[in-house]
Amino acid sequence: MSAWEEAFQAVGLKTAQVLLTREDTEKRRRWLNARATIETLFDLGCVPIVNENDTVVTEEIRYGDNDRLAARAAQLARSEALILLSDVDGLYTDDPRRNAAAEHITIVEKLDASIEAMAGGANAQAGVGTGGMATKIAAAKIAGSAGCATLIASGQVVRPLSALGHGAKFTLIRPQASLSAAYKAWIAGTVVPAGKLMLDEGAVRALHNGKSLLPSGIVEVTGQFDKGDSVSIISPAGLEVARGIVTYSAEAIRAIRGRGSRDIEAILGYTSGDEVIHRDDMALV
Repeated sequence: MSAWEEAFQAVGLKTAQVLLTREDTEKRRRWLNARATIETLFDLGCVPIVNENDTVVTEEIRYGDNDRLAARAAQLARSEALILLSDVDGLYTDDPRRNAAAEHITIVEKLDASIEAMAGGANAQAGVGTGGMATKIAAAKIAGSAGCATLIASGQVVRPLSALGHGAKFTLIRPQASLSAAYKAWIAGTVVPAGKLMLDEGAVRALHNGKSLLPSGIVEVTGQFDKGDSVSIISPAGLEVARGIVTYSAEAIRAIRGRGSRDIEAILGYTSGDEVIHRDDMALV
């Protein structure tokens, strides 16, 4: 960690270490907390240095390689691009160290079975650390599902990131969807709602105008759920108009429903923000 601190201090940037376990990116509530931590570090002007928390993980719940850890970190940070540095400069049709006729692949438009088979065959051992090219493709699949592009390049050149802007070879794997679209599709179609929030007409109009859901527009709360759970958002006519990830539990929302955001801390004794559901964590249906 000290090496990272020294390197970034030389260009006037601060760093902060973030230690993750697989559960931090797979359990929804912990995922939200980890995401909030990373976003706060960005707001403070810090560069997060992410590592796996080896002191608490077991073999059964570890990431297993830095490529997949990097992909999950990219999801948390809602990154547009993930750069994986390897001992080769991208994906080839064959192992370039054994076959001089192997062709370099610059752009992968779609991660299909043929690409996965290619990475799992001749390219399988390409790559540093515990992961070869196959794990990099697996990481690209994880990142791509969240709308994040993946770029695989050589880490064995001087200033590898700068080299990318000066003609260095790489393989770019395009994501399956945009960052926002992928996340909102996940909210709308994958997560099972744990409860319901009934809104007044004014709140429904606000959502359709791209606003976040504030406690003042909530009329009724149905079900028991925690912060980070998904809920259905219901209009006065009884129609589901949206789904979203709540920043407060059902009990807390019952206490603040119909009240202004400025009253949240006085009522609950704490605040997790002005919004019950932020517009970025909501999908209209």
